[in-house]
Amino acid sequence: MGAHESVHKKVTSLFVETINMRKTRRVVNINVQGKKYARTAVYSVGREKIREFAHAVKSSNPVNFDVFAAQTAGYADLVAPPTFAVVVQERSLATVLADPEADIDFSRVVHGDQRFVHVRPIVAGDELTSELTVASVKTLGAHSMVTFETQIFDETGALVCTAISTLVVRGDE
Repeated sequence: MGAHESVHKKVTSLFVETINMRKTRRVVNINVQGKKYARTAVYSVGREKIREFAHAVKSSNPVNFDVFAAQTAGYADLVAPPTFAVVVQERSLATVLADPEADIDFSRVVHGDQRFVHVRPIVAGDELTSELTVASVKTLGAHSMVTFETQIFDETGALVCTAISTLVVRGDE
C-alpha cells in the first residue's frame, strides 16, 4: 500500500467515524428528563384573547364569542376553545427552551404532537399558572423527541388542564 492509499484510507476512516458520531450525537441533554420547571407567573384570561383565539382557529361556537350565550350554557363568562391552553403552556415551554442545561436549539424544532386533557374549560376571568415537567427525551438516530407535560392551574391551585406536547429536535444529518 502506497502513501497515497494509506492517507486515503485514514481520511475515509475519519470521515465515516465523524458521520457515525453525528448520527448518534444527542441533540437534547437526556439528563433533563424528569426535570420540573418553576411555576409561571399568572396569565389573566381575557375576553378579547378568547375571541381572537376562537377567530384564529375558526371556531363557530357562540360560547367563545358571546357572554350571554356562555352564561346561558352555564358558564360564568366566555369559554375558551380547548386548544387555548397552548397559550398558557407556551409560557412554560419558553422556560425550558431558554434553559442551557436542556440544550434545545429552537431553530431545529419541529412540532410533533399536541394533546389536552381538560378537567374543566378555561373561561374569561381565570388567573392561570403553569408548571412544566420534561416527561421524556428519546433519541431517534440523529434526532431527539422531547415530550413535555404542562399542568395548568387556576387561582385556587386547582388543576384545569394538562397539555402534553412532543417536539422533534432535528439533529445533524
